[in-house]
Amino acid sequence: MSRPLAPAGGGIAALLMLADGRFPAGGHAHSGGLEAAVVAGRVSDPGTLEAFLRGRIATSGATAAAFAAAVCAAYGGLSQAETERSGEARIRALDTELEARTPAPALRATSRKLGRQLLRTARAIGPHPGLDALADALPGGPHQPVALGAAAGALGLGPHAAAAAALHDAATGPATAAVRLLGLDPFAVHAVLARLAPDLDRLAAAATGRAEAPAAELPSYGAPALDISAELHATWEVRLFAS
Repeated sequence: MSRPLAPAGGGIAALLMLADGRFPAGGHAHSGGLEAAVVAGRVSDPGTLEAFLRGRIATSGATAAAFAAAVCAAYGGLSQAETERSGEARIRALDTELEARTPAPALRATSRKLGRQLLRTARAIGPHPGLDALADALPGGPHQPVALGAAAGALGLGPHAAAAAALHDAATGPATAAVRLLGLDPFAVHAVLARLAPDLDRLAAAATGRAEAPAAELPSYGAPALDISAELHATWEVRLFAS
């Protein structure tokens, strides 16, 4: 592998860029299930938004964080030859296991679309042979957490940073959508996000602790309501967000 774009395990500026909502990977067009929850009446104010976000980060968010951390751990520090052998095999296994943990077809399609867009963006801002190898290994596109973990590795970030970025995305995407869908006070929404910070830190640390675990043993926290609402949302003819 070529030298990463930032010091291994460091790169706070790189992490901020990766987690920024303006990062052109397409996440702004997705609500993370929030739009369907709003229409169903489950989210209507900052209090119900907080409950939704707590549930999301503890389930799909925590699972995404674990896989992003594991991919980043498999990615970092490998030579080109190792990447082509054990590293690539590990990442393929992680992508397959994450597929199995995403039962809703609509969410699988969304995850791969976002993964393709994130990988494309990462390759554009910092060409790296490992990212090229990932694109070749998974021509249909990696799942979004897999692409996130690889992008973090290419930027020289460690597994904890990859997990933190995944959880940041799981919380801030729907929170931003809530402002647009419900016209909530942005100050109140960011107060909700601030209250989530300790849980986000705890979940990121837990995901990092599992980064070397066998792919089949990584978390599989289910969120059936998100799965069902995603399938319903995909059938809507009129919607503000793609998912």
